[in-house]
Amino acid sequence: MVQQAGSGAHGVGAGYAAAGPLSGVLPLRAQLRELLSRQLEAEQDRWFLWLPVALGLGIACYFMLPAEPAFVLALMPLFAAVALRRALQGRVLVHLSTMALLAVTVGFALAKVRTEMVRAPVLSQQLGQVQVEGFVELVEPRAGKGQRLTLRPYRIERLDASAMPARIRVRSMRENAALKPGDAVRLKASLSPPPTPALPGDFDFARAAWFARVGAVGSSLAAAEVVADAPEAPHSLRFFAAIERVRQAIGKRVTEALPGEAGAIANALVTGERGGISEATNQAFRDSGLYHILSISGLHMTIIAGATFLFLRTLLAAFPAIVLRYQTRKWAAVGAMAATLCYLLISGSAFATVRSYVMISIMFLAVLLDRPAIALRNVALAALAILVCWPESLFDAGFQMSFAAVVALVSAYEWLRARRAEGGVRSGLLGRGVMAAFLFLGGIVLTTLIASLAVAPFGIYHFHTTQSYAVLANLIAIPICNFLVMPAALGALLLMPLGLEAGPLWLMGLGIDGMVWCAKGVASLPGAVGRVAAIPTAAFVLMVVGGLWLTLWRARWRHLGFVAIAAGIGLAPMRDRPDVLIGRGAELVAVRGKDGLLSASASRGSTFELARWLEHDGDGRGAVAAARREAWRCDEMGCTARVKGWTIAVAKSHAALRDDCASADIVIERFAQVSPCPDAVLVVDRGRVAAEGAHAVWIDGAAKAEGARRAAFRMETVAQARGLRPWSAPAMPGRMAQDMSMPAAIRDEVPIEEP
Repeated sequence: MVQQAGSGAHGVGAGYAAAGPLSGVLPLRAQLRELLSRQLEAEQDRWFLWLPVALGLGIACYFMLPAEPAFVLALMPLFAAVALRRALQGRVLVHLSTMALLAVTVGFALAKVRTEMVRAPVLSQQLGQVQVEGFVELVEPRAGKGQRLTLRPYRIERLDASAMPARIRVRSMRENAALKPGDAVRLKASLSPPPTPALPGDFDFARAAWFARVGAVGSSLAAAEVVADAPEAPHSLRFFAAIERVRQAIGKRVTEALPGEAGAIANALVTGERGGISEATNQAFRDSGLYHILSISGLHMTIIAGATFLFLRTLLAAFPAIVLRYQTRKWAAVGAMAATLCYLLISGSAFATVRSYVMISIMFLAVLLDRPAIALRNVALAALAILVCWPESLFDAGFQMSFAAVVALVSAYEWLRARRAEGGVRSGLLGRGVMAAFLFLGGIVLTTLIASLAVAPFGIYHFHTTQSYAVLANLIAIPICNFLVMPAALGALLLMPLGLEAGPLWLMGLGIDGMVWCAKGVASLPGAVGRVAAIPTAAFVLMVVGGLWLTLWRARWRHLGFVAIAAGIGLAPMRDRPDVLIGRGAELVAVRGKDGLLSASASRGSTFELARWLEHDGDGRGAVAAARREAWRCDEMGCTARVKGWTIAVAKSHAALRDDCASADIVIERFAQVSPCPDAVLVVDRGRVAAEGAHAVWIDGAAKAEGARRAAFRMETVAQARGLRPWSAPAMPGRMAQDMSMPAAIRDEVPIEEP
């Protein structure tokens, strides 16, 4: 019989340490429970790794709610879990179940608390050409023309102070080169609420804007003017503005010493400002799988930290009196943490950079505590710290991909070390030589391959693309970045106060030219980019859960993760694509032809939304090609199309409405509906699209009988997919109102663009 476990942490381990073999007398369910308990007990040192997973599950549950819960209701599950945890003590399964439930409810509560902490007014309707006055937080040059300004407004024409957003982003088509962070400016701009998804289930820009406290986006034809008689800026703004001014000065020195495209990329790697890089170069880096190099994140922070740590250890080793008396390894760790913090501040403190800094700081803290620096426990601690402080980061593609890559790499190298310790790799002179050669020659390939496989599901789910030659591109570009570009950047920063940055920047430019050559060459290879249609969320979740199970456990049962991954891959092509998409105030309508491709009837200005639809379809055609209307018959009055035997009509004028209502099954009106359309199954007008966002319609081609007409159509809107949340329904006096606006461009880890 199994010894009864005592209460408390010691009781959990003690009960199963004394457990004997499984008894054949026990029922099958009891035997399975006993087997699971022993397996979990054997991996007790891995339990902590699942804590951020449970926390993330609670955060996901909060964001999946169809309506915003009241604050007290959001905390009640946590109180219930605490009570349950105190009431149920003892066995392993009970212990882990109550701990997991507690972590899930903590995550749920943290997400709600964070939502309320960042709550700020959001513009509820479009404002055309209003005067805006505010303090400049960030100045971002654009590659084409003009600049984008992030402002903290203190006055907006026709808007009460109580309804004024905490922060707005405005694209100015004319540049004011003298503008600096902290300046008070005035400009005329058209403002609108943060953009909504391009189709149901697409990336929600408004949610990201909510947590960035961006309550409006807009554009201005004129350059911003500095206001002389402005009120005093807040102290917090002045502090961060001083840092931004230093960044701006460093960026100017970099581009002066290294002009052209190379200087723009060097500025991106030093200060994090990527606005000067041309779209053609950005696209080449994306298509080649090298875009992560342009975004300051884990790679760059690790190089800076590692180079500083190595330099300080080498320098201190030159003084025997110091190295023999003190632990210089810890001194170097402190210096590396300080250098990384400085790099974090001058690189713009973007979220990806902050995330990387947290991870690196925890690893150096492990060095100070004489613990292994690179371990899954440290990765779990970093994930916990980020999720506690910024729960919304769970849905950030950069957060997901960076942690997926790090977890996969650390787990893989832990397995290799274990194999070597078990004798799987020869430990003699020849064995050590083989291992050294393998690590030296194959380390980059192995690292890139593991990281690429780990992030592939995330790239497909979020961006619907794959880079076929990413391993080749990284094999060439990563050594250039590691051994030339980033060390030269560090040298330029160290020598910049002395005015000697030109030499290191020249070396940096040579390396950048090599990376650009690599990116463009690999991107031009046949089949460099694979287009993948959007996959079901269930398939993505299965692959993520399988990957976690495979990497976080140590025993053989981790191989069950392959089963979940295989199930996710098998389910991936099963997404049911809509047959009709309606967006942009009913001015953009796309239908799926017999060849499975979308054909659009679009008005001017619908390019982005149509491009997003094609991206979800895995369709490599451009928006112009898809708008050729092969499936449409159009005249001055409107357009008609046939989809799976049913007729879709787009009415451009009231004169065409009577005929369309009599002959079409779905009628789409580019104006507000003025009369009923009883013969049509579905009627969508401009007002409905404006209120509920883009519409997706699925058609059952087999439902031909008259009685089955209504059952043949299924529709989902952006409003239904988003639910009634603070970012989808801006607060208005006395009520909650939904306001949908046009979507805007998406770039991985690039701040939200204005429409």
